Amino acid sequence: MPSAKRAGPALGRRAPAPVVVHSAPLVLPICTEPIRDGAVAVRGDRVVKVGPRASVLSSLPGASEVRWTGMIVAGLVDACAAAPTAGAGVTARAGVVSDLADPPEVPGISYVKVTSENEEEWEAYGRDAVITAIREVDQPCTVGIAAHTRDPQVLEDVAVLARTFGLRLLVDLDRHSPAALDEAGVLGRLCHVACARPLDPGERKLLRLRKTVVAVRPSSAPDVLMLLDEGNPVALATGPAPNGPAVPAGADGAGGPAPADLLGVARAIRRDARERGLRTRGLDGRLVEAATLGGARALGMDRGKGRIGSLAPGTRADFAVFDARGRYPYAALLAQPPWLGTVIGGTVTTPPAA
Repeated sequence: MPSAKRAGPALGRRAPAPVVVHSAPLVLPICTEPIRDGAVAVRGDRVVKVGPRASVLSSLPGASEVRWTGMIVAGLVDACAAAPTAGAGVTARAGVVSDLADPPEVPGISYVKVTSENEEEWEAYGRDAVITAIREVDQPCTVGIAAHTRDPQVLEDVAVLARTFGLRLLVDLDRHSPAALDEAGVLGRLCHVACARPLDPGERKLLRLRKTVVAVRPSSAPDVLMLLDEGNPVALATGPAPNGPAVPAGADGAGGPAPADLLGVARAIRRDARERGLRTRGLDGRLVEAATLGGARALGMDRGKGRIGSLAPGTRADFAVFDARGRYPYAALLAQPPWLGTVIGGTVTTPPAA
């Protein structure tokens, strides 16, 4: 548990807006190198400064300090969540929902399903139902469309609808090939795809050219390494692709459901790579980046003020704390350390006592 103390008095001037400095033996901002004995200064729901603890505290006299053990890391972003509850360290998620009125446990994007089997069904009531649901939401930017339809005409209309309302799209590559999605106008920065199968070189190239993020579950390490090595933007997901295939045997044990936590997905991929004797140099850091900044890219929340997936001035104050220690920070984070707490928009939550 963290301890709070005063960093120092305000000297002869009006006290600034409240600032809380969260410090730990190690900070992983993701967008920069790890910081030993680092700190993250938060005002309200935004980060105002990240750096060495001594420097941050000296530049913010009067700030309160929350001292954590272990490691502060930018909040994890689940690019296709398995369950309505957030896993350890997850501060944002992409979740497919049946009812947009149900508030999510953590921020992110709620994707309403489009399941129309044909154009007639879509024209009769599918489109109106989706538009009505979208219009009833107070914050349209937090809503997307999960295209579960196999009909190419419906898919094309869904893409037009998404562009018209500025909505995110989530599709899976078990229902459609990247070429079919591209022909329907689905691929692009507004879309990310959930992937549970190997992609051939042409498919990877098309997704890369369209700058479409690929959200992978525990899957074959060679497939993930090819995506990373070729420069495809990659995120991690705890849930199955929207079509719901099972996790391949050996991905994280003997098969079955995906790991409940996002770092478990990364561990499964790394384990598979080691068992196959593949090159794993730098893989830990790339997988942690996929679990944070990669997920933010999938949700279109990696840029501008209030961005997520990294820690820097102007980002939303989202981060997780794990009791992770060691010479190699990313490896320590993937070693299944205890989760100590999460900060979402500046608000601290800690896991329930065992």
